[in-house]
Amino acid sequence: MVFLYFVPMITIPHKAKQFLVFSVKLLIVVGAFYFIYNQLASNDKLDWDKFLILFHKNQSVGGILFLLLLSFLNRYFEILKWRNLAQVVKPISIYEATKQVLAALTLGVFTPVGVGEYAGKALYFDKKDTKKIIFLNLICNGIQIVATGIFGIVGMMILHFNCTKCDKNIGFWSFGIIAITIAFFLFSYFTKKIKIKNYSIEDLIEKINEIPKKIHRKNLILGFCRYLVFSHQYYFLFLAFDVDLPYSTLMATITTVYFLASVIPSFQFLDFALKGSLAVYFFGLLGVNEWVVVFVTMLMWFLNVVLPVVIGSYYVLIFKVLPQSR
Repeated sequence: MVFLYFVPMITIPHKAKQFLVFSVKLLIVVGAFYFIYNQLASNDKLDWDKFLILFHKNQSVGGILFLLLLSFLNRYFEILKWRNLAQVVKPISIYEATKQVLAALTLGVFTPVGVGEYAGKALYFDKKDTKKIIFLNLICNGIQIVATGIFGIVGMMILHFNCTKCDKNIGFWSFGIIAITIAFFLFSYFTKKIKIKNYSIEDLIEKINEIPKKIHRKNLILGFCRYLVFSHQYYFLFLAFDVDLPYSTLMATITTVYFLASVIPSFQFLDFALKGSLAVYFFGLLGVNEWVVVFVTMLMWFLNVVLPVVIGSYYVLIFKVLPQSR
């Protein structure tokens, strides 16, 4: 989809254009499904026999529906966030926001740090609004980074003081991260007028302030609600796998894993492997079996990435380039 802006510029027959656009969309969908399959097929730590035994032991229709509800709420809060921010350019319906979020997620699944997501959403708007849409998407994702950082640092501090089995250096890591964050904001404040390629931090702050405060407030609330939903979905999955740990310790470990995974740039499709590796390490310190950690991480990835990508693939295939973009 990222190349669709340039397709109309090539002088080729209309039928050939249609075929080329369809081929690009199909390539995106096939690529997304290949990476999903590869993650499941190439992981030798997934012991399906143990999983099936535990599933039959603890299976509950109510439990499954509850986990699916949390997945729905996780993505729904993201859709509401985007609809809230997109009104800065033009009002869109819930359905339009759903199409844009899920199609963009599909495009971003195999691009570095989800950069394809930015292009995916921009394609649904006039070309003249591209920069504004990319900026709004940055704001949309930024609030999740803020929530992840706040809860992650709190989680690291809880592990430092309450987890006797954990590496005590984790507390110093959190203090170090806080110090770096403060230093970054101080540096940004004193250098805010310095321009790099005609842009400065002061310009960025002005653009952020141009967005009405009520939109920022709603974005903040929805972002934190979304974080609480998917972090607790992680928590309930551990309970379903008979992990018996205090709520504070389990949640602190979950928020720590999400925080550390978020500061390491990666491809979206590697998110499962990255979070899985960090989770195996931290939950291993708490005595949780490795295969349980891997399966819980895999299920989180499946529920919150794979299922939305399956739906988003449909929206990618039916996507039509706006006339204004030609």
